[in-house]
Amino acid sequence: MRVLLVGAGGVGSAAVAIAARRTFFETIVVADHDPVRAQRAVAGHGDRFVAAQVDAASADAITALCREHRITHVLNAVDPRFVMPIFNGAFTAGADYLDMAMSLSRAETGVKLGDEQFALADTWSAARRLALCGIGVEPGLSDVFARYAADELFSEIDEIGVRDGANLTVDGYDFAPSFSIWTTIEECLNPPVVWERDRGWFTTEPFSEPEVFHFPEGIGPVECVNVEHEEVLLIPRWVKARRVTFKYGLGDEFIEVLKTLHKLGLDAVSPVRVRGVDVSPRDVVAASLPDPATLGARMRGKTCAGTWVRGLGPDGQPREVYLYHVVDNEWSMREYGHQAVVWQTAVNPVVALELLATGAWAGVGVLGPEALPPMPFLDLLTNYGSPWGLEER
Repeated sequence: MRVLLVGAGGVGSAAVAIAARRTFFETIVVADHDPVRAQRAVAGHGDRFVAAQVDAASADAITALCREHRITHVLNAVDPRFVMPIFNGAFTAGADYLDMAMSLSRAETGVKLGDEQFALADTWSAARRLALCGIGVEPGLSDVFARYAADELFSEIDEIGVRDGANLTVDGYDFAPSFSIWTTIEECLNPPVVWERDRGWFTTEPFSEPEVFHFPEGIGPVECVNVEHEEVLLIPRWVKARRVTFKYGLGDEFIEVLKTLHKLGLDAVSPVRVRGVDVSPRDVVAASLPDPATLGARMRGKTCAGTWVRGLGPDGQPREVYLYHVVDNEWSMREYGHQAVVWQTAVNPVVALELLATGAWAGVGVLGPEALPPMPFLDLLTNYGSPWGLEER
């Protein structure tokens, strides 16, 4: 297996550190628009890693880099603005493709997350190529949990609800998101999507249906709200349930900051002219905040990603469970040198790549994680030293 990893930010760099301990691949080429950042990501990890420069907005550049390095699999670790050029560039090069966030939605035209990729599913199938989409932690591991619950724990499912929460703090900052603010704005200010068997997909207001969800391993109660997320678009395609939701534990302060950015127009992606220079307001916000990848030494606490499922167990009796994965920032910094949120996101595509390399996972077309058998993934994740948990509720 020869991998092109596009993006040497927090998640991409963490993926390098995780993959460096595994033997399933021949080469990983780490490419970024900033060659210095790519060099920094591969430094000290051995000669199986190669740094390169690439324009992620150019499908032709992705194709050319794939061909230069005889790439078999492309892992997209940049923000979702660049999904389609990387997706198309990988296909033209004859490589398989993985990402952690799908093509963007456009509410004004009814285009949902991932629609542009699913529109090309037949083309990928005909070429016997695989695009495994949404294989981070959320989406990704959360979708694997949904499939595991359907296969092993339930005879009938009323609701699958992905729930994400943390008790992380960052010393020395009043406001310092632990993940890409560009992506967070996109997710949180777009209309959230809900799926119901009798209605299909529909949207609600941002931050709707607040609920207090109790997270395990000392995190405790966190208020969660509806957020636009890929799981709601992926899970119903392969898993039978009456309702699918995604709720994120943001907190009042974070929600107020996002609302203020929206009121001021600072969430916009279209450039505005400032003193003769065209700049995107959202890019300015991102540039004004600390890089999440650099916050690990100042972070304290744990992050939890998981899937709550309610329905009937195999015995026909009511059952409610929460399948989850917790990462302690102190552990991820000590073991890998990367903060908990980016490490938790990065470990899952590396696990998926290893499953594809060994043949434990295989498929063609445009697939989500829940289209593939869950146990090989969950067993290998545990083998990576990061076990998952299950709570009866």
